Amino acid sequence: MSENLYVECLDCGYQEDYCPNEFYCPKCNGKWRIARYGENPALGKKLLERIQHRPFDLWRYIELLPIKERPDISMSEGGTPLHHAKDLGMMLGLKNLYIKDERQNPTNSFKDRQAVITMSALQKEGINEAVLASTGNVAISYAAYSSRASIKLWAFLPSLVPVEKMREVAIYGTQVIKVTASYDQTKAVAAQFAKQQTGSLYLEKGTQSVPTLEAMKTVGFEIAEQLAEKLPKEGAATPWRTPDWYFQALSGGVGAVGVMKGYRELRRMGLVDSVPKIAGIQSAGCAPMVHAWKNNQDVADPVLKPYTKIATLATGDPGRTYTLLRKWMLEERGGTFESATDEEAFRAMHVLAEMEGMSMEPASAVAFAGLIKMTRAGLIDPDEVIVVNCTGHTLPTEKIILDKQWAHSVKLPAPNEDNAKTSTKYPEDGILSALSRVTPDKYSHIAIVDDHPHARRLIRRILQSQGEYTFYEAKNGEEAIQIAQEKQPDLMILDLMMPKQDGFSVLDQLCARPETASIPVIVVTAKELTAQEKNHLQGRIHSLLQKGDFMDDELLGEVKSLTK
Repeated sequence: MSENLYVECLDCGYQEDYCPNEFYCPKCNGKWRIARYGENPALGKKLLERIQHRPFDLWRYIELLPIKERPDISMSEGGTPLHHAKDLGMMLGLKNLYIKDERQNPTNSFKDRQAVITMSALQKEGINEAVLASTGNVAISYAAYSSRASIKLWAFLPSLVPVEKMREVAIYGTQVIKVTASYDQTKAVAAQFAKQQTGSLYLEKGTQSVPTLEAMKTVGFEIAEQLAEKLPKEGAATPWRTPDWYFQALSGGVGAVGVMKGYRELRRMGLVDSVPKIAGIQSAGCAPMVHAWKNNQDVADPVLKPYTKIATLATGDPGRTYTLLRKWMLEERGGTFESATDEEAFRAMHVLAEMEGMSMEPASAVAFAGLIKMTRAGLIDPDEVIVVNCTGHTLPTEKIILDKQWAHSVKLPAPNEDNAKTSTKYPEDGILSALSRVTPDKYSHIAIVDDHPHARRLIRRILQSQGEYTFYEAKNGEEAIQIAQEKQPDLMILDLMMPKQDGFSVLDQLCARPETASIPVIVVTAKELTAQEKNHLQGRIHSLLQKGDFMDDELLGEVKSLTK
């Protein structure tokens, strides 16, 4: 903790020492106060020197947190990976797309940052009871850390929270109160409950809680450090780096406000030169910030009846959090708010799991659905550096995510009667018959032709995600012709730009041979075609898709129409 730590009222500017259980300004009774550390280049230089000898977790930034030392209840929060999303980036035409993997925190959520700092502050102050309202992840994180801090926790959860999450909260010993109401109404019930209690009790207030906001800014600190290492900038004036865009799914908005606060502090300390543009993505069924932004409003109108299956994003009234976030965005490089439907989020979950090997909760997927939508609308420059916060893991996978055909069933016949008493041996022909239902022989055969193995793998994974196919791969034109003649695939997906024998030559040979002339061809290429080249393809291919300008569902649609 910095020796210069104090809190400042956002309404009147009054400053005083920090106390975790004091929420109101003693001068104007304002509810919004934020922590200050006297950030300046000298503090930035001191921080750089000290963190060289510290582990990579959120506690390496102790000088900029309201905690004096690493607490005993810590479970090594923060320090989460920043993955380069090559496959998703290739599909979207974004070469500098990164994912901040907050699933790697102790309870698989970025809310662990908030919980550990808050519970540590309460423990130091001798506060032994806390109350919160949550749609799931906050309650799970607080439940875990309250148990380590020996603090009694009351968690008020709206009835739309999946029962699996309620059970996880309860297993830590937390008192769970299920409220049959919206999340905003549940918050009001929790506040009323806290008001009625006697003794030293803490009510979690989101953005109004100093530890909460300070915890979330460490996400931005880590990204700034990690980007400087992954994308070093020659001749950079600052040691760390800012992404052009920071994407996050928003419910109440505290995460995005925290990241912005963090980058503003880093800039004042001379560690970065700018603040990222913010892309706040909300569920279309509960998007008060999106509506307010698009209508140029300082205050968001509450959504009284959220309509979304993604319970963790069902904050209908963001209150002043939106007003503060909007103000800071307009003071800096700007950004936008966008919405995504539940269906778009669920589809994004599939895409990320299949392309990047990352299983995430629907709320996290909303951010990626927003990224896809904004990219297709031309709002993201291909050369920009983008970081998307994957805020949490999908544990367990919710029933609404997968369709009815998500698994194959194999039913074995009964054991032979002659061997039933001594063996469980099954007839071999029965096993083969059962397995034949899941073998590739019944599936369409597709040839993928591209000289880049990464591109071939990406197309294969896109198709495997939503269908069953047998694949042949060719890295050049000669292999493509050989596969076409010997295997007679049902479809060929062809790149035009290959050394020696390009895709145009392959097409000429396919069309010239009677045995291969009828094979349908989809061209997927990064080449900008001239009018003459387009004329050459006319009548020879089924469709043309530009790399970086098509979504996986477009390719799937084309493939399915040709392989029925």
